[in-house]
Amino acid sequence: MISGEVPAVVLLGAQRYNPTLGDAIKELGIKGKIATITAGWQEREDDDADLNEHLGGNAVNLTLHARGEDVFRKDKELVKAHRERQTILRHRQDFYRVRLEHALDAQHVIDQRAAPDEILEDEARTSIDAIRNIDALHLERCTKDRRDFDARYRPLERAPIAKHRKELAAMLKNCAAIAIAGGHVASLLNRLRLFGIEDLAQGKTIFAWCAGAMAISERVVLFHDSPPQGPGAAEVLDAGLGFVGDVIVLPQPEFRLKLGDRARLKVMVRRFAPATCIAMPARSRVTWLRSGPTAPYGAFAIRDDGTHSFEPETRKSGHPPPGVELSPSSTAIPLSKRTPPSKLV
Repeated sequence: MISGEVPAVVLLGAQRYNPTLGDAIKELGIKGKIATITAGWQEREDDDADLNEHLGGNAVNLTLHARGEDVFRKDKELVKAHRERQTILRHRQDFYRVRLEHALDAQHVIDQRAAPDEILEDEARTSIDAIRNIDALHLERCTKDRRDFDARYRPLERAPIAKHRKELAAMLKNCAAIAIAGGHVASLLNRLRLFGIEDLAQGKTIFAWCAGAMAISERVVLFHDSPPQGPGAAEVLDAGLGFVGDVIVLPQPEFRLKLGDRARLKVMVRRFAPATCIAMPARSRVTWLRSGPTAPYGAFAIRDDGTHSFEPETRKSGHPPPGVELSPSSTAIPLSKRTPPSKLV
């Protein structure tokens, strides 16, 4: 296993219709095999012909979803414990969602009231603080549940997982970088953690998009302003792997965010501050080096007043528009310093 820090992390917009992964790889001068992780596609994990073609036949699929299924077939104690933990996490998310929705409703009602400016600003801060506290408590509980599980069952030391990790380490040794696709973010994050990819990825440049980009950030936030079932509220799912810090990754904002609703965006930004809410539309990308983010093509930060610079018409040219400068405090986190926490989709 190659030791050292992750030299660079590249977040990209959705790759389904107009992939830019190859361009990002060339930009960094990376040559050779690319390990791919498509576990977020679940049972379609091996439907990766398009991805392999885009990478010039250099893709090496780590098949984390299939490996996870193999582990669960062979380790009955672990699969039972895993199911119990998933049930606990679902209950955590349900109760968290109830508290969150009430706090957001209260914030909205208070925001409509008339009062002197200093009172309104004070009450607005109180509303945001209440929401932030609910988010923080939920994240703390999820982290504790996971650490308790790991301490009790020591998954990385169990024979079926250890066998796969040995195989994965050998595969990664011959790969120049790792590309993490999107899909179902909870399933993807589960498989990344199950096999300890955060450690196996040492020394490799990471490329990630959509759910993959969310999973490697410090905090995974689910969001959709107009879901089919009705009004949606952004909610914290869990801690991510933490390859990139101080950002909330928002893939496909052109479809999932009401970009004209400044009040709604303002609440989101203030709620997750000091992290930067970075939106990743199609054809966008931003590269993190150890010194921080650079060259944010098409990626844009949502400002604390709810404004942004996204212009959909700029995508018609087929070239990514320049992105808004991101906070220099947003960094790729060295592994040694992190807190243990059929299409290109």
